[in-house]
Amino acid sequence: METSAPPIEALIVAVPETAGSALYGMVDVLASAGNLWEELAWTDTPYHPIRPRIVSPVDAPFVCGNRVPVTPDQFVGDDPSADIVILPELWLAPDDDLKGRYPDVLDWVRRRYHAGSSIYSACSGSVMLAATGLLDNKEATSHWGYEDLFRTRYPKVRFRPEPPLVFADPAGRIVTAGGTTSWHDLALHIIARHVSPGEALRIAKVYLLKWHSEGQLPYAALVRPQPHADAIVRRCEEWLAEHYRDAEAVTKMAAIAGIPERSAKRRFKVATGTTPINYVQSLRIEEAKRQLEAGSVSFEKIAADLGYENLAFFRRLFKRSTGLTPGQYRRMFRPFMEAGGGTLRGP
Repeated sequence: METSAPPIEALIVAVPETAGSALYGMVDVLASAGNLWEELAWTDTPYHPIRPRIVSPVDAPFVCGNRVPVTPDQFVGDDPSADIVILPELWLAPDDDLKGRYPDVLDWVRRRYHAGSSIYSACSGSVMLAATGLLDNKEATSHWGYEDLFRTRYPKVRFRPEPPLVFADPAGRIVTAGGTTSWHDLALHIIARHVSPGEALRIAKVYLLKWHSEGQLPYAALVRPQPHADAIVRRCEEWLAEHYRDAEAVTKMAAIAGIPERSAKRRFKVATGTTPINYVQSLRIEEAKRQLEAGSVSFEKIAADLGYENLAFFRRLFKRSTGLTPGQYRRMFRPFMEAGGGTLRGP
């Protein structure tokens, strides 16, 4: 395909917390649209429909995550324009909301959106996007590890941990992508939307990029420690971690806590954000996942080992929590165990 149209300007934000692999991976893939497949397959005249460049709040070279060197092409202080603005993955702690940092970047992103730019974020880049306020009262996603951060620090954002991409508005001008390598999905979406679906398919073939149609649920840890100061609830969590197979786990937990069961359930929910029964079920599903990954024992035996007599109920619970049937989960993750010869996670 030959075209005389000017390239689409895509500015990718880089700050010291930016993950270098996501930053330069996005630059590389977007710059290859229209030319890499055409050159390798000799199918058409190469062209460059997208021009990706790096924009930064500092007008000088610096290093980002894991000391990857960055030389910005544009300076936020110059208020550069762009058709596309991308906020890639950041190295952030699960409770780091970025508030108070990079106000010039946040102001620039807001101006670009109101000027008509399409705004995209990948993984924890959505934390920076949330800090702009552009996600308020809208749906968004990020890595599943930031779900609690969004719930507590950005409660106006309707966080969805399941899908690889979430469209915040009907026009698709704000799109967030999920976990770490979901920038692959985002790059393919950008190429499909701004160049053509056919070109996105060709780029996927060249780079062997896989669309994560299964979403994020199969990868998510269902049990994550929540910081809180309730010593009784902490004792309950520790007891449940050892006795989650017990059919009367919740009732016995309350006895261990030394307070009425109703009070124990209420305090547990306030401290952890989930109910004791949901916590127990999550522990059981995590153990089922571990056994599916590590061995060939049947799901029926796994369910019985975890105290479930109603196999159909546990199968439905497993799929609702992971997005996959037990068989699909085993087929997806068993090859990692066969290749590595070890255990991926503990119970």
